[in-house]
Amino acid sequence: MKHPGRTTLCFVILVIYSSQVTATWNIESTVHPLNLQEHGLAGEEPLRQKRAVATSHPPAKEYTVDIEISFENASFLDPVKAYLNSLSFPIQGNDTDPAANILSIEVTTVCRPTGNEIWCSCESGYRWPQEQCLHNLTCQEYDNAPAGRCNCLKGLPPNGPFCQLQREITLRMSVRLNVGFQEDLRNTSSALYRSYKTDLETAFWKGYSILPGFKLVTVTGFRPGSVVVAYEIRTTTPSPGLIHRANELVTQNLNQTYKMDFTSFQAVTSNETRFFVTPEIIFEGDTVTLVCENDVLSSNVSWHHVGRHANIQNGSRFWVYTTVLNNLTSVSRLTVFNITLGDAGEYICKLTMDIFEYESRKKINVIPIRIFPSEDTKVTCDNSPVSLNCCSEINVNWSKVEWKQEGEITIPGNSEADSDSGCSRYTLKADGSQCPSGSAGRTVTYTCEFISFHGARGSKNIEVTFTSVANLTITPDPISVSEGQNFSIKCISDVSNYDEVYWKTSAGIKIHQRFYTTRRYADKAESVLTVRSSTREWNGTYQCIFRYRNSYSVTTKDVTVHPLPQESNIMVDPLEASIPCTGSHHFRCCVEEDEDYKVTFQVDTLTFPAAKEVHGKQACYTFNFMAKSIVSWCPKHVNVFCHFTNAANHSVRSQSMKLNLVPGENITCRDPIIGVGEPGKVIPKLCRFSNLSSSPASPVGGVVTYKCVGSQWEVKKSDCISAPINSLLQLAKALSKSPSQDKKLPTYLKDLSVSTDKVAHEVSSSPGNLGAIVNILDLLSTVPIQVNSEMMMNILSTVNVILDKPILSTWKVLQQQQTNHSSQLLDSVERFSRALRSENSTVLSISHTNVQMRGMVIKSGSPKPYQQKFVFSDSDLWGDVAIDGCHVENLQPDTSIVTVAFPTLKTILAQDTQGKNFANSLVMTTTVSHKITAPFRISMTFKNNNSLRGKPQCVFWNFSLANYTGGWDSSGCYMKVDGDSVLCSCDHLTSFSILMSPDSPDPDSLLKILLDIISYIGLCFSILSLAACLVVEAVVWKSVTKNRTSYMRHICIVNIAASLLVADIWFIVASTIRDHHYVLNETACVAATFFIHFFYLSVFFWMLTLGLMLFYRLVFILHDSSKSIQKAIAFSLGYGCPLIISVITVGATQPREVYTRKNACWLNWEDTKALLAFVIPALIIVVVNMTITVVVITKILRPSIGDKPNKQEKNSLFQITKSIGVLTPLLGLTWGFGLATVFQGSNAVFHIVFTLLNAFQGLFILLFGCLWDQKVQEALLKKYSLSRWSSQHSKSTSLGSSTPVFSMSSPISRRFNNLFGKTGTYNVSTPETTSSSLENTSSAYSLLN
Repeated sequence: MKHPGRTTLCFVILVIYSSQVTATWNIESTVHPLNLQEHGLAGEEPLRQKRAVATSHPPAKEYTVDIEISFENASFLDPVKAYLNSLSFPIQGNDTDPAANILSIEVTTVCRPTGNEIWCSCESGYRWPQEQCLHNLTCQEYDNAPAGRCNCLKGLPPNGPFCQLQREITLRMSVRLNVGFQEDLRNTSSALYRSYKTDLETAFWKGYSILPGFKLVTVTGFRPGSVVVAYEIRTTTPSPGLIHRANELVTQNLNQTYKMDFTSFQAVTSNETRFFVTPEIIFEGDTVTLVCENDVLSSNVSWHHVGRHANIQNGSRFWVYTTVLNNLTSVSRLTVFNITLGDAGEYICKLTMDIFEYESRKKINVIPIRIFPSEDTKVTCDNSPVSLNCCSEINVNWSKVEWKQEGEITIPGNSEADSDSGCSRYTLKADGSQCPSGSAGRTVTYTCEFISFHGARGSKNIEVTFTSVANLTITPDPISVSEGQNFSIKCISDVSNYDEVYWKTSAGIKIHQRFYTTRRYADKAESVLTVRSSTREWNGTYQCIFRYRNSYSVTTKDVTVHPLPQESNIMVDPLEASIPCTGSHHFRCCVEEDEDYKVTFQVDTLTFPAAKEVHGKQACYTFNFMAKSIVSWCPKHVNVFCHFTNAANHSVRSQSMKLNLVPGENITCRDPIIGVGEPGKVIPKLCRFSNLSSSPASPVGGVVTYKCVGSQWEVKKSDCISAPINSLLQLAKALSKSPSQDKKLPTYLKDLSVSTDKVAHEVSSSPGNLGAIVNILDLLSTVPIQVNSEMMMNILSTVNVILDKPILSTWKVLQQQQTNHSSQLLDSVERFSRALRSENSTVLSISHTNVQMRGMVIKSGSPKPYQQKFVFSDSDLWGDVAIDGCHVENLQPDTSIVTVAFPTLKTILAQDTQGKNFANSLVMTTTVSHKITAPFRISMTFKNNNSLRGKPQCVFWNFSLANYTGGWDSSGCYMKVDGDSVLCSCDHLTSFSILMSPDSPDPDSLLKILLDIISYIGLCFSILSLAACLVVEAVVWKSVTKNRTSYMRHICIVNIAASLLVADIWFIVASTIRDHHYVLNETACVAATFFIHFFYLSVFFWMLTLGLMLFYRLVFILHDSSKSIQKAIAFSLGYGCPLIISVITVGATQPREVYTRKNACWLNWEDTKALLAFVIPALIIVVVNMTITVVVITKILRPSIGDKPNKQEKNSLFQITKSIGVLTPLLGLTWGFGLATVFQGSNAVFHIVFTLLNAFQGLFILLFGCLWDQKVQEALLKKYSLSRWSSQHSKSTSLGSSTPVFSMSSPISRRFNNLFGKTGTYNVSTPETTSSSLENTSSAYSLLN
């Protein structure tokens, strides 16, 4: 502030005045205004009561007195300031007023002459009131102060022409006490803590009360470092000198026992610094400026990022610049160039002066520029406008938005920004000249870039594919074919981009996509319509349509299909006939439509014209065969054909008509319709031309077989089809080849349901009618279209009729004819259910007397578990199906799960190869519309109508069995009987039921329990024995390996024990997975199988190593190799060979996923015979070791001259011989019993003996391979000084091992069965071959007996 006048000094005096003494000062208000004339400042500001200070006496009053002193000579100013600063406080009162003490004197305002004016400025800690500051043009020449300061006043402050005390701040201070730190100082409730706090706060109050604006001081805590006292002071900004004086007072007022270090005072203030950040919204890539201002005149400013450990230094991205403006304000700027997300966080600006640290913090957030572009698009070069859009996530005032493009062609456009929405639009047009044929389908990348005012940039790309309108060319040659012939039409586009390609008829009907294929090339595309067997429906004009967005390119092609009957549609009579050598016979060939055909009959190599007869729409062509004129000898067999030739000169030949010329004396049966024949002669005849066609409901389809018995023709077999059903069959055959089959199928299924219900009595009386309906369903299920609920209802209505109980006897007749119609029906229903899609509902349900369907559509989110229940009260059967939610959620959204249940199908499905019958249970089939990729498990419950007293077994219908006619299979299913229900759990979706297996024992039988106990106890003993063997070997190692032979022998023992121990552990892990019905984790199961295979093979190969070593030491006695060479050979043979075999096995089978079994973690047998990779090496080793034993024993009994090893060597060789001599027969015996269990119906004794020998292999190794060795016994006696053992020594030792490959009942013992080929309680044998292919596997389950 300026004014003309003298030099003036203004200061305040802080006075404490006791309330017990009457104040003698005049405290009435007297205002001495600022005089702007030559005689300016003079006067005195009245006393102002400040606050009361708590003492032990009645509260004293504290006053602040403003004093103004004017000097004629400006040189007096500095001495006065120096004098005031030199005073020691408090100043005690004088004799006239001893109760008043002066606490401090602070200079607030100083006015100095400058030219013709006097400038008034504020001292440290004081400032002009902000409300009086003037900021306008008249003050610009003086107002060069930083933000927050002012040099011009628009009026006098309300309390006089004095600078006012700055706002209150909090000083965080610390001081060190040179005394030892005690832990009680951490406890705020301890007596020591309270004592320190009270004494220190008393001294602090006495010292810091001299500070201007002092409010309070509080001790906040203690920390080690001697003792560091942390405390806070609430006051206004003090000068460093005043703080030093206050610190001295604190030291003087504190008991000297605290040993306060005066030089250790430190102070930090955090609310004195002004902090500014530009810009307010910071984007990644911006240049950001952080400004820190403080009225403290110091350039010692440091910047710090809280997330980093060091101060910020000048560099390529950070720049710090600090300056002091007008000798009044310290300003420090931190500039961050190209800021990143990692630069976000809290920044600290710290100014240090003397003991003060002025600290200010500011947290900044860095936001990435998020641009949301429109999707990649395709543009047809037809001059239509296309808009590309980019929008920023945060709507700010961007500096600019730039659009760029990059590509092989240039298509410019115009940009337009919308500041209200933060979006930019780029509009472009492309015409044919910009998209020549060479550039059709070329992609141009457009980039929108948003740029902020502070340098941040964010961009996104939009790919635009430009393509010209397609030009189509089609097969130029005319297409003229006859019925039954194939043709194809190729449609080629000169551009490769399209959204859709389809074909239509001239009537506008879309052709089903199964008839055409489309391929895209680099510079073109083509679609080929292929018809393998044309019908008259294919006659007409076809349109090939390429659509790209809203642009259509169309070309057409005419197809002419000439009528020509197919071989299957030519009805011939007779199929076979006999005539006398001199007789004659009429042949005829009939078709349903009367067309202009040229028909000839062929007899051997001769051709004869045919006579035409027309009966309504049916045309028959006849020929009278005269034996005398055509055949020169007799007897003879003649084949007759009729040839149909159409207008296109295409011809077709009928099936063969067989004519037998026989001597007349042999003929006994004569009939004008059937013909003649000798006794026992069997001939087929079309039902249309048989003597059955005279009835009102004349059959028009199928074949009837006659046999000559005596002198009469008798019907041997009739497969005749009634007219209504035959008509449906012919329509189904035509529909399967129709171009619009997806449009016709719903109507046809409805007609089939109605017609089948009407002719149910004819179906029940004719196997031909029944077989025809099954063939219709099978044919229609191959049409690749989606099935809706109404179509499925009509399908199941038809199935309900043909599975009705009165028709079951007709099914029996079909079974006797060795047909697979029942399996064919099941397969058809499964195909329909897989194609089922529900448009609106997520729950599917259809119920009939003989078939029920339940289903569910999986929706996105959290799908519910799949649970369906079926009850057939008429059949007294029920069942339910469940799939856990964890498996359901692995399926794709909109997947349909459908279960169909049949109460009567069990009686018509073919018996299995062993002749087992059905028990009374449902057959339930479950299908999933989409492919299952994750492990899957389905649970089912069947009512247990166990009248046969056998053990139920869960089975599924395997279509690949019995030469693909189907059969029951139990692979991958687990069963549990619970009262009147049977629970089945399977790891595949198949057609399930329950098989009664009389070869399996009752689950609670004594034999099963016995085998379980043997398996559990045996494995426990085996593992403990192997561990004990390794411990004993470690203890006696040095004592028993003194010669090379003993050393190698015990190397073999240790590795045999270790390998078998690890193998048994892996065996238990795999057994747990299998027997507790966990969902088999594919990777874990493969790993378990690999390690079991590897370590069991290692056991055998180490035994082979032991035998070969014995053979080498006795046969090649003069040849000696080093210990290292023997060890290398032993480990290569013991682990190298098993590793090679195991790796080759898994490498050859796992890529096809046939390494393990479907229901067990062991080598596959059914599909790949991978089990042989274990069995063959093991058996070979057994034979080799037994051979070695014979050779060695012979060698020992008849030693050659010079073949006498030393005593220790001979003893070691003898021990090895005993080991092999004992364990090899034992191993062979074990395998002998194991192989005996393979055969069906083997005696239970074999199973028990095999389980015992197999489970106790570890115990055998401990006894015969370790403790039976005399050296081991002596070493143990010597080690533990137990001489009483010596009389109990055994003189023979043996070593050997057999791997647990076979065993009996569950849970662990069944794993032994799995190792050799069978899953079950008793048998090791593999049941009939099964298929793992879901395509050859049904979904139907039932109960066999």
